[in-house]
Amino acid sequence: MNLLDILQLIALLGTLLTGIFSLIWPANIEGFTGLRPVGGRGITEIRSILGGVFIGLALAAFFLDHAVSYPTLGITYLVIAVVRTVSMFLDDSLVSSNYISIAAEVIFGVLLIL
Repeated sequence: MNLLDILQLIALLGTLLTGIFSLIWPANIEGFTGLRPVGGRGITEIRSILGGVFIGLALAAFFLDHAVSYPTLGITYLVIAVVRTVSMFLDDSLVSSNYISIAAEVIFGVLLIL
């Protein structure tokens, strides 16, 4: 296993852990994302979208053909980073947590495309 393989595995584990955290502790996600679950519906959205999608993407990338699944997840991260960047300006959300998220998304995206 070379360094790139290890870094890509870290990106997958980071994706999986983000999903698990969102699934298990949806009420604690506000400090991480700025999202505040309101009522049962809000909690369900956080569990299903942040939890389910991130878990599903990580598991798919881990179990499917890496030549296709890693770049797919990488492109997903890069698109998230682009949309976040535009949204930060449109929504006046130039805060440190968004800059940290963009950095992680770009790093994970590039690592998974390589």
